[in-house]
Amino acid sequence: MALSAPEGGYNVICMPTAVDTTHVLMDRTLIVYRRERSAVWQCRYQVNRKWQRESTGEHELLKAIEKAKKIYITAEIRHSQGLPVLTRRVKHVAALAIKRMEDELAIGQGKVSYSAYIRIINDFILPSIGRREIGSITPAVIDELDKERVQIMGKVPTKSTMLKHNAALNRIFDEAVIQGFLKQDDRPVLISKGKQSDIRPSFDVEEISAVIGNFDAWIDRARNDESRERRLVLKDYVHFILDTGVRPGKEPLGVRWRQIKYSSGSNEVGAIDKSATAATNSESVRTMQMRVTGKTGSRTIVAMERSVAAFARLAERNYGVTGTSDEPFTTLITPNNDDFVFRCRVKAADGTFQLVKPTSLENMFSAYLKEHNLLIDPKTGKNRVLYSLRHAYATYALLYDRVPIHTLARQMGTSVLMIEKHYSHLDVVTAITQLGGRQTKKVIDANSTVSDKYKSVRTKQVA
Repeated sequence: MALSAPEGGYNVICMPTAVDTTHVLMDRTLIVYRRERSAVWQCRYQVNRKWQRESTGEHELLKAIEKAKKIYITAEIRHSQGLPVLTRRVKHVAALAIKRMEDELAIGQGKVSYSAYIRIINDFILPSIGRREIGSITPAVIDELDKERVQIMGKVPTKSTMLKHNAALNRIFDEAVIQGFLKQDDRPVLISKGKQSDIRPSFDVEEISAVIGNFDAWIDRARNDESRERRLVLKDYVHFILDTGVRPGKEPLGVRWRQIKYSSGSNEVGAIDKSATAATNSESVRTMQMRVTGKTGSRTIVAMERSVAAFARLAERNYGVTGTSDEPFTTLITPNNDDFVFRCRVKAADGTFQLVKPTSLENMFSAYLKEHNLLIDPKTGKNRVLYSLRHAYATYALLYDRVPIHTLARQMGTSVLMIEKHYSHLDVVTAITQLGGRQTKKVIDANSTVSDKYKSVRTKQVA
């Protein structure tokens, strides 16, 4: 397609105002103008009834007029061929994508992952391909981005990391399509390369029984009252994570008493002993519902007996509340009680007691595991951490409690895909349908005797 100027050429029509900075080349079609405090001429033109803006890159008016003509003709040709009228550099489109995510976060509609996407765009994508035109991102360019990512990170990213990076890049491509800079059919298809994530360290039933069973004696060996308080909180903290699968850190430490909805009743449950003999009994069921906020935003979780008992201990230590079995801490779960649940009771300099946020829980847990020969997971050779309790929770929920993976994903604040990915070694579907029917608490409690190999190394040395 060839376009020619109107007969007689382009007439520069001076506008009534801003004569020195605005020049109409084609009425309602092509305009050259210069912004205040800018020496470079810009142009506005209309193609397919849409106005577009672009810099001519020229400082002289006559050169800018010639450049504007070429820009307009090129845009008409691209439109006639079904191509985007404008092309934009990745950094320009990324700025729009970031602004859209920030705007959504500001009004409470954005995803928690947006913050990670913005960081990835700024730290990895823009330094590598920021100056490239959005329409020039080919598979070869993506390969170059992958290589530079490895150099920046200093290692090969895992597949889960690549999923996040691809999601961030897709936000830019989404914005390019929205703005008309890129056709949907022309956007690159991203493949989640990267090494497979290793199996994360966890605990088997015997080891979890040892973790739980050794706590009381370990607490009694505390050097002083402050150390004892911190150990008591760690015990309750561990019980809560193991019972709910929450992410250690922000999620449990952010729980407040006013957020808790407590209930009690009775239920027909299947019991199990060491010989795996099953029986049906009626027993008291105490549960809690509460909101937790963390990596994936806010969600409601359900906590069972182990957590109720832990919260009752915290209520008695920190507030002197000694409720009944059916109502262990109901006086604390009032709308006006904004106190956090997981707090340590420490003595201040003036002799009064204060509730403070516990610190160094991870280090204390590692020391506790090391003392009891539980720190290293023999299956992975890696050190166990508090996060390993979350993996133990997911494993037992699938193996013993017959929890559907969709329900488990909602409880844990993750996706079904991530559960299948990290617990594929369990054969998830088979585990749910064939290995269920035994409740985790019953299995752990049936192994109440701590094996000699998990006895405290300190008590062994004293003996």
